[in-house]
Amino acid sequence: MTGSSTIHSTFVIERDFKVPPAKVFASWASVEAKRIWMSCDDAAVTQSFEMDFRPGGRETNSVAFPGGEMHRFDGYYLDIVPGRRIIYAFDMHVGAKRISASLATVVFEAQGSGTKMIFTEQIAFLDGYSDREERIRGTEIGLDKLVLSLMPNQNQTQ
Repeated sequence: MTGSSTIHSTFVIERDFKVPPAKVFASWASVEAKRIWMSCDDAAVTQSFEMDFRPGGRETNSVAFPGGEMHRFDGYYLDIVPGRRIIYAFDMHVGAKRISASLATVVFEAQGSGTKMIFTEQIAFLDGYSDREERIRGTEIGLDKLVLSLMPNQNQTQ
């Protein structure tokens, strides 16, 4: 497609955890924890990952797919309320092309002894790219990995 275009979309994904909000929040705030769950495709190989988790801090993640296609996430943290909320802006690139710009809000709500996490993404798909369902699927895969990473170890002896 020639010229420029913008297609807006929004989606919300909720996940329930059997651990308190502080523990779920910590999985977003820790470089080591986030590396465990953030990938949306097991075929992707991380080329670089950096995270400065603070308001004004940045996060970058570059991955290569079989065949050499590069994907890059460039994020900027706007607002962080420990244990309660994270708001960040980010853009996604495939190769040298920026395909989208987004605002994401992650809210952590106590639910008994566990947590309800609500992830909302507002997207502007750019210049002919508009695969909303792929974005939702990729985000769901990562968030499902987050749930699994925080599940109590069933094999632990007490």
